[in-house]
Amino acid sequence: MSAPRVRFAPSPTGLFHVGSARSALFNWFIARQHDDGVFILRIEDTDESRNRQEWEDVIIASMAWLGLNVDVGPYRQSDRRLAHEAARDALLASGDLYYCDCTPEALAARKGENKTPGYDGFCRDRGLGPGERRALRFKRPLEGSLVVRDEVRGEVTFETRALEDFVVARANGDVLYALANVVDDRDDRVTHVIRGEEHLANAPKQMLLWEALNAATGEVVALPRYAHLPLLVNEQRKKLSKRKDPVATERYRDEGYLASAFVNYLALLGWSPRGDEEIVPLADLVAQFRLRDVVPSPAFFDVKKLRAMNGAYLRALSPAAFVEAARPWVAPWSSAWTPSTTPPWREGDFDEALFARVAPLVHERVNVLGEVPAMVGFFFVTPTLDEDAAAKVYRDDPAGLAILRALEAEFATSPWTSAALHELTLRVGEAQGLNLRKAQAPLRLAVTGSLVGPPLFESLEVLGRDEVLTRVRAVLAAYA
Repeated sequence: MSAPRVRFAPSPTGLFHVGSARSALFNWFIARQHDDGVFILRIEDTDESRNRQEWEDVIIASMAWLGLNVDVGPYRQSDRRLAHEAARDALLASGDLYYCDCTPEALAARKGENKTPGYDGFCRDRGLGPGERRALRFKRPLEGSLVVRDEVRGEVTFETRALEDFVVARANGDVLYALANVVDDRDDRVTHVIRGEEHLANAPKQMLLWEALNAATGEVVALPRYAHLPLLVNEQRKKLSKRKDPVATERYRDEGYLASAFVNYLALLGWSPRGDEEIVPLADLVAQFRLRDVVPSPAFFDVKKLRAMNGAYLRALSPAAFVEAARPWVAPWSSAWTPSTTPPWREGDFDEALFARVAPLVHERVNVLGEVPAMVGFFFVTPTLDEDAAAKVYRDDPAGLAILRALEAEFATSPWTSAALHELTLRVGEAQGLNLRKAQAPLRLAVTGSLVGPPLFESLEVLGRDEVLTRVRAVLAAYA
């Protein structure tokens, strides 16, 4: 068997959907299982009214982030306009196409109460020639059936009478997606068409066009193998909504998901590696992947599971690798890539060495890198206290300020180590009848601005005696 040649062919008409990313990944798996496999990136830009350069840039950037390197492309479908037009002309000359001047209004009037969708074939035998407002339709067989042999779904049969004579070129000659797609797949010698299940209905039309081009051009090219991947659904088991669900791949990069974790999770959407482990090295995913093992039933895109998997990947990083991975979020001015959010400090406030020192305090506590700035911000700038928490801790609870006053008095002479500070806070809390968790809350809020965050006593040791006393005294002055 010859090496596979696969293509990923997105349209630059919106955000890079996670379903598209999954399709790209499965194609890439197939190509990378062979030393001479070929992965093609084709930007299908036939919809000129909706195409945007920024969306094309997002596709290419997201593919690069995921590590899905291509062997051919990226190229635009519009670059092959001449080949599309040549195919159109060959099909017209062979009698596979005919001109049609029907308007939607005329078609609706002919159908009357018959609401059956599709074109009624009115112009099929009228013998019209080219002219204004005359599109070209494909003359599909009126009888018989087509079987799509799908690697995921088995044999899917379509009755040709249920298909319509679909348009392949506008009246101005512009070739539409259905034909352009087939021409490009033939020219690229694509061996596998791997895409979402929403494209299954296109398969019989493309098969008809493929075989018609084989006959019309005399160039016989073997049909590719089809694989239509399962739908991605949300918690309600409904198709992921671009308006309601977090479907943009670039959003996950912005929020601080590792590409390795994201790729691992995408691989689980409709397919499973061998064994019980779901966190699997990329090389093993490539080696184990088989289209026949993909299940046709919808796959749940579980953001919580993705988040947990990303946390596991983060915790597996070495301290130095974690510091480097967090750089775009903590020091965007020094990074080749920056997320859409900015840290709560200016460049002059940030201390690279200090971050390397405190990063281990949050390494085990974050699930996405975008959480890091909020957790370490108090090391670089004086925090603003959470007002609701401050009212609860200092105004509503008399013990809050009492603990803070007692700690302030002791801090001046206490050894400044995390262990000593831990013991001191425990002792002061016990004097107030409070356990350590409740005793440290007033101190944590005063120093960090929040009731949650990295280990408190290690943080106090890093901040230093003078800075901690300054923040504690500021709270006592404000709330006493």
